[in-house]
Amino acid sequence: MNADTGATPAVRFILASNSPRRRELLARHGFAPEIVPSNVPEFEDADADPREMVLRNAAAKARHVADANPDALVLGADTVVAIGDRVLNKPADLAEARAMLHLLAGREHTVFTGTALVRRAAGVDELDCVSCRVRFRPLDDAAITRYFALVNPLDKAGAYGIQEGREIIIASYDEPLSCIMGLPVEHLAPRLRALLAHHR
Repeated sequence: MNADTGATPAVRFILASNSPRRRELLARHGFAPEIVPSNVPEFEDADADPREMVLRNAAAKARHVADANPDALVLGADTVVAIGDRVLNKPADLAEARAMLHLLAGREHTVFTGTALVRRAAGVDELDCVSCRVRFRPLDDAAITRYFALVNPLDKAGAYGIQEGREIIIASYDEPLSCIMGLPVEHLAPRLRALLAHHR
């Protein structure tokens, strides 16, 4: 039997994503959220403003889950790759993935990750975006094939992930690395802790 200590219960924390990378990044900083994927359709438009796109998608994911869990703090996130005036989302197939890497090869692009923190019961609805630059090595078909043997490009914006096979494709990148992985947790952690400590 549990005694009533009078302690205020902790705020529930939900990650509105099934991404193992985002779960791993949060775990490294001591967060263990419940996982409730939002499954809302993502806004994808190759000609859209990438910052606006990731903020819109992150907000849609978090708000959808928060509507069903108003007392919980819900985190939504979205990541895209942008080169020039073109946005690269997840490729539809391996042919498109290969074309994306050829487009990125030898050039610099920007990764945008948007986040949304929503807690309906406390009136919290906060959006943020972090971006960083990445430069690719020159790539030929053989290098791309070697990379695809290590990494599944189909579930990643821009058809690549920085955590595996990095030495094959990437020449340099800006910090934070976590932004490129899909969740700038170092940037997010202080605010997340503050909101989780806010019980009323």
